[in-house]
Amino acid sequence: MQLKPRVFLVGGSLSAALAVPVLAAAPATMDVTINIPQLKVAEYHRPYVAIWVEKAGAPAKTVAVWYDYDMKNNEGTKWLRDVRQWWRASGRTMKFPANGISGATRAPGAQKISFSRAQLGATAPGEYTLVIEAAREVGGRELLRIPFTWPAKAGAGGRAAGKTELGAVTVAFR
Repeated sequence: MQLKPRVFLVGGSLSAALAVPVLAAAPATMDVTINIPQLKVAEYHRPYVAIWVEKAGAPAKTVAVWYDYDMKNNEGTKWLRDVRQWWRASGRTMKFPANGISGATRAPGAQKISFSRAQLGATAPGEYTLVIEAAREVGGRELLRIPFTWPAKAGAGGRAAGKTELGAVTVAFR
């Protein structure tokens, strides 16, 4: 059975609000909370963190990179390649600073960041994976993967927990 789209007239004219596709009713924002642990080490450096979205058959889409961008002559970018999986997936093709994507490293504690559907690159329905990778100078590296389905339902989400460089990571759609 094939369904035909319906058009509603309000006051004799086509209402744009009623002509919006059903996909627009899906949650428009993904909230991600990343806990960066305070490590008790002699020489502590804030981690470089990359966040990207993967979908089978599509190129990876970087949505955030936290690094030391305050270094003179943009020298902080030199160590971005230490965030290895992200670097191979899409980092080496980017120019920094990347407007709307790159920012400063974050302090230990809960760090919340939100992404719109457009920022995520989640335009087609399907299975996606949010990937968070952290690497720290004189430290280790860690990678977490949180699968999600698009379009997502409000309140849906996921979680993962790191062991060293990352703490708990939660994802929620609204």
